[in-house]
Amino acid sequence: MNKKFWTEGLGSFFIAILIALTIRWAFLEAYVIPTSSMLPTLLVHDHIFVNKMVYGLRYPFMKKFIFSNQEPQRGEVTVFNYPENEDLYYIKRVIGLPGDQILYENGNLYINDQLVEKKVPQLKKSDFDWLKDKDFSGVGPGAKNNYIHWEEELGGNSYSTILKKGRGNLVFGPYTVPPDHYFVMGDNRDHSQDSRFWSEEKRFVPRKYLVGRAMFVWLSCEETLPYISVLCDPRTIRWKRFFHSVH
Repeated sequence: MNKKFWTEGLGSFFIAILIALTIRWAFLEAYVIPTSSMLPTLLVHDHIFVNKMVYGLRYPFMKKFIFSNQEPQRGEVTVFNYPENEDLYYIKRVIGLPGDQILYENGNLYINDQLVEKKVPQLKKSDFDWLKDKDFSGVGPGAKNNYIHWEEELGGNSYSTILKKGRGNLVFGPYTVPPDHYFVMGDNRDHSQDSRFWSEEKRFVPRKYLVGRAMFVWLSCEETLPYISVLCDPRTIRWKRFFHSVH
């Protein structure tokens, strides 16, 4: 191949593709939020960017790190391979670190016997404003009024959670997080399949399953196109969520 091939036409195209694939593999990847489990922090059809280098670099198509970087911290929103089916990607909030004891009882979260205080929202008050009745699947008009918005703080990170009013007495745990594993939960506490519900042998997320930390919303819409579910219906774009940080 001559020099002209690499500076014109197909050569430049192949180089651009290689650069894009390298960025996607090692540094930054886009994901779409498919469910309501992270309401009100993340809405259905939020398109987010994920920092893939923050926890280290994994071999392509493998659940093994070439090298490790930072360790996950409590309160971070992370994307990972689902322990029950590693071909699927889930997004939840890191609650428990290796060695932590986790108890979730009647809407209250305890970490190492310390209650994580639920506060009346201040910093995150606007998160609840994004929600509409239709965001709560299977419920009709007035659904939003059935939920209470709280603000919690873990690892210096303030974030929103929602709880359904009148929820019965539910107790999960206590669980002790094993080495190199993490306990995760959704912010929509009563509508999230997470470490509380997974099978005993798959309850915790192994470190090698971590993909990256959620950074920000770059596109968001209320509805997608009927036959192309990954594309937003331009008539329903949530313009004010562009570049909305994920905390």
